[in-house]
Amino acid sequence: MLMIQLSSALSVGLIAEIGAAGTSWLRLTMGAVVLVLIARPPLRRIRRGDLAPLIGLGIASGLMTTAFLSAIERIPLGTAVAIEFLGPLSVAALRGSDRRMLVWPLLALTGVILLTEPWQGGIDALGIAWAMLAGVGWGAYILLTQRVGDRFSGISGLSITIPIAAVVTAAVGAPQAFGQLDARVLLIALGLALLSPVLPFGLEMLALRRMTHTAFGTLMAVEPAIGVLIGAAVLHQLPSPVQCAGIALVVLAGAGAQRRGVRAAGPDAAAPESRAGRGPDSRPEPKPEPEEAP
Repeated sequence: MLMIQLSSALSVGLIAEIGAAGTSWLRLTMGAVVLVLIARPPLRRIRRGDLAPLIGLGIASGLMTTAFLSAIERIPLGTAVAIEFLGPLSVAALRGSDRRMLVWPLLALTGVILLTEPWQGGIDALGIAWAMLAGVGWGAYILLTQRVGDRFSGISGLSITIPIAAVVTAAVGAPQAFGQLDARVLLIALGLALLSPVLPFGLEMLALRRMTHTAFGTLMAVEPAIGVLIGAAVLHQLPSPVQCAGIALVVLAGAGAQRRGVRAAGPDAAAPESRAGRGPDSRPEPKPEPEEAP
């Protein structure tokens, strides 16, 4: 989470040079190159039924990244993270069997209102709209990651979907970036790509091998608070006491929404450590295996 938010904060300088879409395209392109080099895309394992989830996940990744960078171009990092967090939070609540889980998105929405302080005036509606669109992308990303994760374990799925995201964002990002590309810009983009998406997803895989899906999701609820801290430390975006209270509500809602969030593993589940379905509630029942001779 620290690396993802640090990458976002450090992207602000590059956004000022080549635009949000251009920065998104360069980050995803550099990330795609690194992922393809370290994890050969399992193209021969792709079935016809895998095409829609893979392409959809690539589009969702591109949408999420581009919309979020467009948001932090206009509103503080911590505010953008909190608004974007409404996407996965709503997915967790809506997929729960208990309708009372809907109280958590409403609590988070209250926190977002405190963060944006609409009574102060001067709300950047476009920045908020970009953050909400990023939340839609994040929610779709979660659902599609579960589908892809059931078929492709580890980072093998990312070595397919991140290149797709790079190709998708090229339509809006390449025109912004062309004419301003040089060795310095490319090197900065490579460093940002290592901070996100390359290294964080690798660390996420290691974490998911050692903890349950619920514990992982609860810890992820801290990300809006980390966004505020990184925004304050790197971008000097200091929140007011009311905004700090808003962040606390968003974090509380994110942790609460994980209490009953479960899913059934798909029939093609690739491996227990797949980021799509970790934890005792997400694995199929083990089948007895015949004994083998030593």
